[in-house]
Amino acid sequence: MRRTGIGSSLKAAIGLLGLVVLFVWHSANAQPVPVPPTWGGDLESRPRLTGDWGGLRDDLGKKGVVFDVDLLETPMDVVSGGRNTGADAWGNADYTLNVDTDKLGLWPGGFFNISADSGFGTNIYRKAGNIVPVNTAALFPAPDDRTTALTNATFMQFLSEKFGLVIGKFNTLALGKQEFYGDYSTQFLNAAFVFPMTLEQVPLSAFGGGVIFLPTDDIVLSALALDADGTATSNDLNNAFDNGATVLGSGQLTVKPYGLVGHQNLGFSWSDKDRYSLNQDPSNIATLLLQERFPRLGDPGPILEQILARFFPGLLVPTQPANRVNSTSTAYYAFDQYFWQPAGDPKHGIGVFFSYGASAGNPNPIKYALIAGIGGKGVVPGRLDDSFGLGFAQTHFSDDFLPFLRQKLNLGLDNENAFEMYYNASITKWLTASADLQVIDPALKKTLSSSGLGLTNVDTITVVGIRFRARF
Repeated sequence: MRRTGIGSSLKAAIGLLGLVVLFVWHSANAQPVPVPPTWGGDLESRPRLTGDWGGLRDDLGKKGVVFDVDLLETPMDVVSGGRNTGADAWGNADYTLNVDTDKLGLWPGGFFNISADSGFGTNIYRKAGNIVPVNTAALFPAPDDRTTALTNATFMQFLSEKFGLVIGKFNTLALGKQEFYGDYSTQFLNAAFVFPMTLEQVPLSAFGGGVIFLPTDDIVLSALALDADGTATSNDLNNAFDNGATVLGSGQLTVKPYGLVGHQNLGFSWSDKDRYSLNQDPSNIATLLLQERFPRLGDPGPILEQILARFFPGLLVPTQPANRVNSTSTAYYAFDQYFWQPAGDPKHGIGVFFSYGASAGNPNPIKYALIAGIGGKGVVPGRLDDSFGLGFAQTHFSDDFLPFLRQKLNLGLDNENAFEMYYNASITKWLTASADLQVIDPALKKTLSSSGLGLTNVDTITVVGIRFRARF
């Protein structure tokens, strides 16, 4: 259903936001990306493999222009359980341009960020068989899609030291980075540790605009309005917001009990996109599975549709109109807290983290999700750039999510529990390597047998992986 009234009003608001950004130039204290004194040095100590480009890169950095190319390789192996055992390897090439307009001599307070991503290889998802992706990297630039796409193209303008506006196309995965989790390139790989899983209906990349407010040095408040149908592979601004909006809001408070750094976070999401309700006549199950997209999940639709076709072929043709829901909302709370840090060093130490999110459960298939664990940075003597983490995640699915199939075939679909641990080692300043282990109790307990005639159990999944990240 196209919603031209809502789309037109939101486009007008974002257009006005853009005009304000372009015409109000005020100074601000902000730095989009750290710039080292030099990009050069010997092969081990230089921040990027290609060095300072004969001095050109250093000159550009002083003018606020930073260009990066990063390569992420994530080979993984299902060593037991799942649908099938075996190994696959996924890779991403990321290209990022940051521009500070003040340093470039144009106007103060403006920052551009443009990023693109190329995905290649084979995703381990089909072998693992769990619903929450074991490799978040394979969601980009589109889930399990070997393509190149513009993932982020934003312009931020600070109107004062405390208030800024931002507009463009947003990589929403980049918004959730925390002290010990949220960055799949250096921390946990399982998606449950990268963002609150209750946000699974939030697009991975979308056009929009928003505000950021810094009332004190310890508080950051932000809000974004995004196209609810946005994808990294779509750049058609004319259709943005035609089918509704997704609003994200968050607040972060930095705390320092006993001089130890920690963060307290609150966030919410709301969307008015018209979606398929999870409460459907059984004849609409196939329509729900094949037409409704869950952008942050390993797509369970095809395998569940195959199960439906095998055991209930009469339900493949709808007999009643589909029920729909015109809004959805979620909320979450999270914290991280160091409990030990070297004296005078706020960037290293050992700490704990926790996050809990909840939704109404319809049309969101995830009712609540929680994670908890421990993380550390630079705690091994002589290894200040290394990090580690271990954590537990539980994703609880809505009782309204496919109750017919649950009852008739005992498919599970209640909880998906995951344990993950990793160690990320700095080989050089520009190259890191990680060892990763995941043990997952999958939500989908059965799959079609190899003959396609019956169901077979999906046992506890053990996945080992190695991650390489090179910065050029």
